[in-house]
Amino acid sequence: MAKFELKLPKMGESVAEATITNWLKNVGDTINADEAVLEIATDKVDSEVPSEVSGTLSEILFQVNDVVKVGQTIAYIETEGSSVQAVPTVQAVVPAAVAEVTKTFEAAKESVAPVVLEKTDFSSSDKFFSPLVKNIAQQEGVSIGELNSISGSGKEGRVTKEDILKFVESRKSNGVSIQTPSTPVSTPAPETISAPAQVETPKPISQPTAAKVETPKAPVSVNGGDEIIEMDRMRKLISKYMVESVQTSAHVQSFIEVDVTNIVKWRDKVKTAFEKREGEKLTFTPIFMEAVAKALKDFPMMNISVDGENIIKRKNINLGMAAALPNGNLIVPVIKNADELNIVGMAKAVNDLGNRAKAGKLKPDDTQGGTYTVTNVGTFGSVFGTPIINQPQVGILALGAIRKVPAVIETPEGDFIGIRQKMFLSHSYDHRVVDGALGGSFVKRVAEYLESFDVNRDY
Repeated sequence: MAKFELKLPKMGESVAEATITNWLKNVGDTINADEAVLEIATDKVDSEVPSEVSGTLSEILFQVNDVVKVGQTIAYIETEGSSVQAVPTVQAVVPAAVAEVTKTFEAAKESVAPVVLEKTDFSSSDKFFSPLVKNIAQQEGVSIGELNSISGSGKEGRVTKEDILKFVESRKSNGVSIQTPSTPVSTPAPETISAPAQVETPKPISQPTAAKVETPKAPVSVNGGDEIIEMDRMRKLISKYMVESVQTSAHVQSFIEVDVTNIVKWRDKVKTAFEKREGEKLTFTPIFMEAVAKALKDFPMMNISVDGENIIKRKNINLGMAAALPNGNLIVPVIKNADELNIVGMAKAVNDLGNRAKAGKLKPDDTQGGTYTVTNVGTFGSVFGTPIINQPQVGILALGAIRKVPAVIETPEGDFIGIRQKMFLSHSYDHRVVDGALGGSFVKRVAEYLESFDVNRDY
């Protein structure tokens, strides 16, 4: 029997770790080659990890909700074939003297009353903490409130091992004594409890926690007929990202109404022939995406990201396309180098990403690297919306529903009232780096590209 190491595969250049969400196989189960063994989740995409070999699952190294790095071994599979030389078990021969010392040490340990630390309840926090960070917090007596106050330097603001160790060291240097099981208590218990001099020192003991005072949550009353539904993992992530975005960016909006009559006429004229020739349905989304990509080339300072006090001007134009999932959640796959695609290429990219998003077949790289996002709120009948920016981008455009409305039509012979196809564009942008002139000019340029659409153009 040979032992095969099942490792977390590389899932894209920007993906370094994943969370195990479900084991599809148990120890002792038979596995076929290419059969899924477990389910994992990155920040935005859920996927499965298949086995490269056939065999029997012999050992599982990580549990559900554990965070695993790319390349780490997550399980062992026993396979048929040439036996892999096992690592010999080294049985140490303990001399009698050493054995006697060990026996004495064990007896001494048993005579010491164990000190049991109160277990910290991490479920009360909305933040994600790795098992290692939880372990350190438990050992060092870090409360959940203090843990929430730590500003994480990891991905998506996660608290790393270095962050919590630095916090513990800072707390010690501020005069906060941490009582561990190995620390003897020399003073009587009543004196230890009542120590007003330490509590009322000018330098507050819980200074790190005081820096972030959370507003008490409004109480929610639950009646007998109400149903309590726990958020799934993706909804928790969406909730976290939306709140963080509002707290990070100074959101401001610009709105403009667009006459898309020519686009509607052109699509009605060519959509049947387009589907026959290209094998793809032609929706309005590729046409709008083409206009946005052109406008981003005209206004490159909309195609940026903010990193602290630095502005990162993006070379590539990668358009995020917000898509609703069947379960009601939201995901944003990305069309890479959108400015290099024609209508056919854009339609193929839009349809492919949209179909795979609905089927849950997106890869982690499909949601990474976006530089600007477009969301079609008109799909659900909304006239316009005020979308929240997809960090670390600085802008997002909402496409409203296309409606037939009476409008003033200007001609050389005079003005008259006619029926036109119109829609609203709603542009949300980050006022920290995008002023009204740039934000308004950008959405106006998108409108100009749409209104000047050539009804006689080829696809």
